[in-house]
Order: sequence, then C-alpha cells, then structure tokens
Amino acid sequence: MRRYPALLYLCCGVPLALLATPALAQQAQADDKPVIVVTGNGLPDTPATPAYDTAVLGREALTSTASGRIEDALAAVAGFQQFRRSDSRSSNPSAQGVTLRALGGNASSRAQVLLDGVPMADPFFGYIPLSAIAPERLASARVTRGGGSGPFGAGALAGTIELTSADAAALGLVSGQALVNDRGETEASASFAPQLGAGFAVLSGRWDRGQGFWTTPLAQRVPASVRAAYDSWSVQLRAVAPLTDTIDLQARGLAFHDTRTLRFAGADTSMEGQDASLRLVGRGKWQFDLIGYVQARNFTNVVVSSTAFVPTLDQRNTPATGVGGKLEVRPPTGEANVLRLGLDYRKSSGELSEDAISTATGAVTQRRNAGGVNTDLGLFVEDDLTLGVVTLTGGARADRYTISDGFFVARNPAGLAVTDRRFADRSGWEASFRGGAVARLGRRLRVRAAAYTGLRLPTLNELYRPFTVFPVVTQANAELRNERLDGYEAGIDFTPSSTVDLSLTAFDNRVKQAIANVTIGPNLRERQNIDAIHARGIEASAQLKFGKLSFAGSLAWTDAETRGSGAAAALDGNRPAQTPRWTASGTLSWRPAADALVAATLRHVGDQFEDDLETDVLPAATTLDLYAQVPLSGRVALVLRGENLTGETIITRNQAGSIDIGAPRTLWAGIKLGL
Repeated sequence: MRRYPALLYLCCGVPLALLATPALAQQAQADDKPVIVVTGNGLPDTPATPAYDTAVLGREALTSTASGRIEDALAAVAGFQQFRRSDSRSSNPSAQGVTLRALGGNASSRAQVLLDGVPMADPFFGYIPLSAIAPERLASARVTRGGGSGPFGAGALAGTIELTSADAAALGLVSGQALVNDRGETEASASFAPQLGAGFAVLSGRWDRGQGFWTTPLAQRVPASVRAAYDSWSVQLRAVAPLTDTIDLQARGLAFHDTRTLRFAGADTSMEGQDASLRLVGRGKWQFDLIGYVQARNFTNVVVSSTAFVPTLDQRNTPATGVGGKLEVRPPTGEANVLRLGLDYRKSSGELSEDAISTATGAVTQRRNAGGVNTDLGLFVEDDLTLGVVTLTGGARADRYTISDGFFVARNPAGLAVTDRRFADRSGWEASFRGGAVARLGRRLRVRAAAYTGLRLPTLNELYRPFTVFPVVTQANAELRNERLDGYEAGIDFTPSSTVDLSLTAFDNRVKQAIANVTIGPNLRERQNIDAIHARGIEASAQLKFGKLSFAGSLAWTDAETRGSGAAAALDGNRPAQTPRWTASGTLSWRPAADALVAATLRHVGDQFEDDLETDVLPAATTLDLYAQVPLSGRVALVLRGENLTGETIITRNQAGSIDIGAPRTLWAGIKLGL
C-alpha cells in the first residue's frame, strides 16, 4: 500500500462511493423529492469554448474503428499525431507521446490528455498509456488545439484531449464484445453498468493478446527476429452518486498491465499502473469542480543488440507516482458572464533502475539509478463575456514549478560508485495567457480568433534517463529548461443546414526552448533545448449527412521547421523529426438500420524524417480500413473489421536503413452484445 497508494483508493474509496449511491437515492425517495439522475460529467462548456479550434468525436466514431484502438479513433482529428506511426500494440510505451499541430520532436506528450478531468500522462515519462484507454468505455472525446491557461494548463502546450467516460444509460446493463483476427489474436471486453437509485456504477474490463505481426521486413530478419507479441489488460470501476440535487460525487479506479516484445527475442517491455480519483461537481448557483487523484505507474524495458542479439541493457524497474488535484469555482456573475477561478497541482516523482550488460559475457557491467521530483502549482482565472452576437474571453495563469532531488548514480558490479551526480534544485514562476473572441453571424456562420501562450516542464525521463534504440544512444540532460508556446489562430465554422458542418482554421504556433533529440555524434544524441519549433498551417474538417449516408473528414497541412543555433545549428530550418507535412482522414458511413453500420476510412500520412538531420525518410502511407456491424437478433450483432486492407507497407522506423514496419492487412470477426 505504501508503494502503490492508488490501491488504497481502489480498495476503500470506490466501494464507499458505491455504497453511498443507493442510500442517497432511498433518502430522496423517502422525502418524496424528485429523483435526480446524474450522468457523471463535469461542468458544462462555457460560452467561449468555440473561440478555440475544437473537434468533438462522439461514441460511434470512437467505437467503430478497424483496430479498436483509441489512437486510431483520435487520428480522425486534423493535427493529431503520435511520436511514431506504430500503434499501441507494436510500439515501445515510452514512445507513445501525443501532440497536436506538428509540434512533435520527442516522445513526451505536448498535448494534455484528460480522462474524466484527470491527467493520464505517465508521471516519469510523459507518455500516454493508450492500451489502457478502451474506446468502448467512452462517451466522447473533445480535442482543443492550441495551448493556454486553464485547469491543468501547464501540460497543455499543444492543446488538450478531454475524454469522457460513458454512463450507465449509454452502456446498458450488460455489454461487451469478443473478436479474433486472421493471426489468431483476440480482443475481448465487457461492462456491467447497473443503475443504483439516482446514481450508477460501471465495472468494465478489456483483454488484448496475440502473437503480433512482423515489424521487421523479410529481407532484414535474422534467427533472433520475432513478431511483436503483446498481452494487455485493464479493469476500471467507476461510480457516480448524487449527494444533493445539485452536487454529485464521482469515483474512478483503473488498473492496467501491458507486456510486449519488440523486434528481437528477449526485447521485452512492460508498463503497469493503478490510478484512482475522486471528484465533486456542483451545479448550483456557485458551480464548482473539485478533483483529487493518485497514480502509481511502472515501466520495464530490455534492449537487445541488433548485431549480437543479446541483451545490452535491462531497464528493470521505473516506479513513478503522480499526485494532484484541481479546484475550479464559477461564482454567479450574471447570465452574460461566466467567471472561472481555480488552482491545480501535480507532483511527479520516480526513479529508474537499470543494468548495463556485457554482450560478450552476459554479466552486468554497471548498475544505474536516476530520478527526481517535479511539481507544479497553477493559479488561473478566466472570464467569458457575451455581448449580443459576440462572446469575448480572456484568461491568465501563474505556475509555480520546482525541479528537485535530481540524481544519476552508476555503480560497478562490486557496488562502488563510478558516477554520482546530484543536480541542483530549481524553481520559479511562469505566466501564461490566452484570449479570444467568437461572433455568431446568424444561425449558420461563426467566426473566431484566439491567441495564447503555454508551458510544459521537462519530464523526469528527459531530465535524467538516457535510452537506447539500438544502435542509437540518446543522453538525458538535467539542465533542460521549460518549453514555452506562443500561438494565434483564426477560423470559420459554417453550418448551412442541419446536415452540413464545415470548419477551417489557420494557425501559427511557436514552441520556444523546444526539447529535441539532437544528434551530437555517430549513433549519439542528446536531449537539448533548441531555439524553437515553428509550425504554421491549416486545419479543415467536414461533417456531412445525407439520409442513411454520412461523411466525416479532416485535413491538416503544416509547414513546420526547427530553429537551432550553437550545438543545434545543423538542424536549423529542418522539418522536426517524425513530423509530416500532410495528414488527411475521411470516413464514409452507411447506416441501413438503427443497429447496423458500415464504415470505410481512408487515411493518408505524408512523408516524414526519422531524425533531426533529415537523413532517413519515412515514406508517405495511405491506408484503407473497414468496419461493419450487422444485427443478428435482439441486442447481438456480428462485427467485421479490416485494417490496412490494401496491404500498404507503413515504415515506422528507419535508422540508416534498419527498418520497422507497421500493421499489415488484418481481418477481424466477432460478436458484440449491447447495441
């Protein structure tokens, strides 16, 4: 319990919330008061929410992808990008960084991902545990591109992805699905969601496992090459109960575990976590949103030599803890005005334990430990004012951050220290601002403009943990400074009818002191602050509906370049690593009946560079996916899915000709319960 404090919440806090739900409902009925039905959502959007470039994915869009993965669903949003093209079945978890607007460059997330208001980023690495986020548990995803002030704004450098869990009404009492693909891999999920008086509880689980596909091209395989086998599960328990007619209590616990093997036999990677949160939402005259959470995470990784095919590094333990919370208050200020006041806090701590191994003898040559503590306390204020057809918004945020207790220790096999570095503590204040306006010109046209600044602290991983993607070694850098964002945008939303919704946004964003992996020698890189990453571009989306047919499409064009001087002068003017110029996605859906659906998705990702020096190219890739749901009887349906039906070769890594590839053509079939 001391090591994983989230377990205490899972074992005690959540069941207490469950017990409270029926008791409160019985009291309400005894007093002959109307039964209050809660949904488990947060506070409503403010009038100025449309001032920023926002896209919303509904439950159908989240659950009808060919892969069944959350990253595949989010890829339908213009500007969404993972650090690498690999999905969460075949990528190293520490590379699962999420960003928006081509502001990539390393594996840490520059976009904030929230699940029911709680940050999901790993406290040590900053990656998002994508395999633990099951789309079928969700009601919606709202993606706001661009940074700025607001709750948990210190991590929202490139924008925010807000995931909302589905309630019992959306899930039904019992639901689930089970599928198998043409490689014999399986995907199974189930949920039990009873209404408990005026509240509800949801117990859900998912299990994915399989031998995986070959990530190594046939011409480069050796006897040590293996498929990308994976085995992951997650269980979530969520309960929502009304305390009064305007206040509800929400509790959530999540436990997950993921193991996978990448490229060579013995190159095994794992991640695990136990998260818990409590949330109070008040919807009276004085609205408020109070959240507290705790996260216990761990990561392991074995690096295998691509020449000797034996382990060279065993990152055997990386326990990390995240603790934090948020309080937002909206006092009554009149119908034309919404004032938001609040604070948020996050503490991230963790320690790496790894062993360097001799390729000749297999003996441990060095034992290393590294870690530290980062904290951020943010104070924010934001105000929306509606003046006729125009809504103005402005906000300010002040962050007090600390980077402390950093260290790196290396010992020889006898236990004697050969390196013992303790890094000076740092702290300071950073200010961020955002403002915008939206004008509703009639019922069909809306124009908007916004400007903003933002902040991201370097992660513990970037500060203290070196890593190897053999044969390339990337060194950590304890002197990294905070990243800062300056940006502005303007857009237009046009809805000529209830069946047509069009959106176009032009933006200019600049990340100053951007953290990038800078090449400093042959097969050697170091994390450094470069002058900037400058991204300018256009994002467009269209939602069309014609009877039983509908179309959802997005397009992003981004002109991104790095600005470097000094040691990073060689990359000045280059496109950032892993950053495409073009991305596009289009889904054509046909719904012949209420419970039947056929959807085809065509997706294109332009060419991009593996490295900052633009020496290794990842060619453009275009894929075609298919999803079909055919009712059989009652609440049971047949589900058919097809990934990459054209068999496109998707190169996900290219280091001097050493190549990894993404998911090949894959066919799935199964049964779904609860339509």
